[in-house]
Amino acid sequence: MKKECLICERIEMIQEDRNQYFVKELETGYVVIGDFKTYKGYTVFLSREHKSELHELAPSIKQKFLSEMSLVAEAVYNAFKPEKMNYELLGNSDKHLHWHLFPRRSSDKKAYTAIWAIPKEERNDIPSGQELEELKELLLDELDKLL
Repeated sequence: MKKECLICERIEMIQEDRNQYFVKELETGYVVIGDFKTYKGYTVFLSREHKSELHELAPSIKQKFLSEMSLVAEAVYNAFKPEKMNYELLGNSDKHLHWHLFPRRSSDKKAYTAIWAIPKEERNDIPSGQELEELKELLLDELDKLL
């Protein structure tokens, strides 16, 4: 864990059972529901290791991380039935490997616009309570089928 890293802080919260978005721990990372609900089923896969670049992972870990990300994306797809999945590994703001997995639909607001080009106030509608629990349960059911 690295000091002053938002992703490391979120992983620490998972380990302390304080992260309400946590869904499942995998070998190379942690699956969490994204903390905005504009895109139903938006999921983030957080790398267990604090690395800022994919090539910094040991080859065997890198292959497993990519494989697990693909399984998480498949579970998201199966759980939320989007028309298309968007995959992003950016790290410009949070320099800790993490995949953004966005289920996309033609009915989305600004459906053909890149996620990060949409103003924050238009996409930051945070799921909570029963809705969050339902999202987590749907995703966990699909993950368990694939793993």
